[in-house]
Amino acid sequence: MSKKLKQIAIYGKGGIGKSTTTSNLSAALSDMGFKVMQFGCDPKADSTNTLRDGTYIPTVLDLLREKGSVDAHEAIFQGYNGIYCVEAGGPAPGVGCAGRGITTAVQLLKQQKIFDELDLDYVIYDVLGDVVCGGFAVPIREGIAQHVFTVSSSDFMAIYAANNLFKGIQKYSNSGGALLGGVIANSITQPIQKRIIDDFVTRTQTQVVEYVPRSLTVTKSELSGKTTIEAAPDSDQAAVYRNLAKRIAEHEVSVTPAPLDSQQLKDWAAKWSDQIMEVESGIVKGEGDDI
Repeated sequence: MSKKLKQIAIYGKGGIGKSTTTSNLSAALSDMGFKVMQFGCDPKADSTNTLRDGTYIPTVLDLLREKGSVDAHEAIFQGYNGIYCVEAGGPAPGVGCAGRGITTAVQLLKQQKIFDELDLDYVIYDVLGDVVCGGFAVPIREGIAQHVFTVSSSDFMAIYAANNLFKGIQKYSNSGGALLGGVIANSITQPIQKRIIDDFVTRTQTQVVEYVPRSLTVTKSELSGKTTIEAAPDSDQAAVYRNLAKRIAEHEVSVTPAPLDSQQLKDWAAKWSDQIMEVESGIVKGEGDDI
């Protein structure tokens, strides 16, 4: 395998903007001159859509079910700026483990030495982060990815999922598992949301890699089947994604996080709930607008 290859896993709960972030990261890295593969690990198989004008591609598991054996090249499609796109896929509805596609697809590409053949700079795994078990833990557990990043908003369930991911990373950290690069704070539009994320990463001994605001530019771009990098390259939002790509390209040292236990997380959330109530009360009374 090429020594320069950097394998990164992006986790996050469903609906948090993980695939949007990953696709714009891939597009920005590609614009920087890197050879990139985006590896969709969600059974919905929609990770790479905006890199290919909104179109779906056959998944590894679909091809295996259809043919029995597959040349890995049949599962690789090119998208924006030559980005290689792969979707692991999932089992037939109601049958088997949704994480199986990740294991199968990774093994297929490794056995056929695709990463070496394509001389890639980056493989970016887009992984569902609601649960860190079975196949979904493969990029961490087996050390496939060198660095893990998680996309999280300031909402409790997003932070809950991130904290669970930290537990998984901590569990496998002593047996060659991937370590944490940091948190990509998504949908950050108000100062208190930034403060919540900042406090969480401080308590869990990690860092924020980039703050990504909520933007209609993203919505408009995705409705046209494209990333923001492609559809609105001169926008402020595209600049944020480019800065994220630069920081990840420069990132070298990941760490073992210190996740909160259940009671600590509950107490932490309650504290911030009280602070938000105080802020809202101040707004109602006209005492300030620092939200």
